Amino acid sequence: MSMAYLPQLKIPATYMRGGTSKGVFFRLQDLPAAAQAAGTARDALLLRVVGSPDPYGKQIDGMGGATSSTSKAVIVAPSTRPGHDVDYLFGQVSIDQAFVDWSGNCGNLSAAVGPFAIASGLLDMARVPPDGVAVVRIWQANIGKTIVAHVPMANGQVQESGAFELDGVAFPAAEVVVEFLDPAEEEGAGAAMFPTGQLVDDLVVPGLGTLRATMINAGIPTIFVNAEAIGYTGTESQDTINGDPEALALLEMIRACGALRMGLIDSVEQAARRQHTPKLALVAPAAAYVASGGKPVGAADIDLLVRAVSMGKLHHAMMGTAAVAIGTAAAIPGTLVNLAAGGGQRSEVRFGHPSGTLRVGAQAVLENGQWKVGKASMSRSARVLMEGWVRVPGEVLLNG
Repeated sequence: MSMAYLPQLKIPATYMRGGTSKGVFFRLQDLPAAAQAAGTARDALLLRVVGSPDPYGKQIDGMGGATSSTSKAVIVAPSTRPGHDVDYLFGQVSIDQAFVDWSGNCGNLSAAVGPFAIASGLLDMARVPPDGVAVVRIWQANIGKTIVAHVPMANGQVQESGAFELDGVAFPAAEVVVEFLDPAEEEGAGAAMFPTGQLVDDLVVPGLGTLRATMINAGIPTIFVNAEAIGYTGTESQDTINGDPEALALLEMIRACGALRMGLIDSVEQAARRQHTPKLALVAPAAAYVASGGKPVGAADIDLLVRAVSMGKLHHAMMGTAAVAIGTAAAIPGTLVNLAAGGGQRSEVRFGHPSGTLRVGAQAVLENGQWKVGKASMSRSARVLMEGWVRVPGEVLLNG
C-alpha cells in the first residue's frame, strides 16, 4: 500500500551572508500560518529548512553548511515598537540535535538585516534615500536591544559591491556600519553588565581548578579566560582545538560553570540545552601568527588575541555579538580583556582571531559606581547570495 505524501511547501526566502556568517532570511508574513508564532511548528520548519537534526553532521538535505556560522535562520517583520523600523528574530539551529536556540542574537547576521529589510519592502521608503546611507533602526527581539545599521544605497537600491575587506570573508563588499546600543542593558531585567558584581572573578571548574574569569553581559553573555591559564597561547587555529575532543569537553565545562555563575542556568547539566549563550572566549596579549587564509598577522597589527568558542567548536573568525563583548570589556580598565590589551583607558580595540583581525569601538563611563556603555560599533558587510523560495516537505508542519 502506497502512502500519500503532501506536496512540498514553497516559502519565499533569501539566502544571505552577513559578516562571517550566512543564513536563511524570511519575512514573518511569508511563513506558513502555523510558523508565524513562536513554538514547535516554527522550530520544526526551520530545522527542516537548514537540514537538521543530521546524525551525519553535514546538513546535506537542507540549506545549512554544517558549521555554527552557517546553521542560522532569521525572521524579520515591520516593527510595532516606536522609533524602530523592523523587528529581527534570530534562530541558531543545532546541527545534530532537534532544537533551535532563541536565547541570543547573531551579530554577524545583524549586518544583513538592514539590507534585507530595505530590499524586501519592509521599510517606509520615505526614510530610505535613493543614494547615500540609509539608517535602519532594528529591534533585536531575542534580547530586547536596539541595533542601528548604516546601509549604503545607490540608485534606489542597496549597494552590495564595494572595496571593504572583512577577514574571514573571501571577497570585498560594501561596508555596513553596525551599532549596538546600550549593549549591556537587558530589556526589563536591568541585568548587570557584570552579573557576579566583579570585573574579574575566581571561577571553580571541576577537574581543572580555579580560573580567573571576566563574565560580562554585553552583546551576548560572554565568559573570558586567559588562554595561558588552560595551556593555550591565543594563536591557535580552528583545527588545533576542534580536532581534540578532550579540549572541547574542557572548554564546554568552563562554559557551563561560567553560565551557572552568571545565573543563566540552574545546574551545569542545563548548559547542554543552552549552546548559543553564553559564549566562551580565550584572551592573550598580542603575538604574531598566520591567519587561516595564509595572511600573516603581526603583533603590532593588533592589541590582543581572542579565540572564541561557538556551539561547542572554536569559531573560524569572531561572532559579532562576542566582538561587542570584547569591545565593551576592553573599554573597562581591569577586565581580563582590557589587561590582555595592555590595560588603561581605550575606546577601540583591534583583536586577532583565527581568520585575521577585527576592530570594534566602545566607550565606557563610570556612573554611580556602575560601568555603562552607550554603544559598541563595528564594520561588517552583507550580500544576497540567492533569493526565491525554499522548499520543505509538507509533513513538517503536521509533525511540528
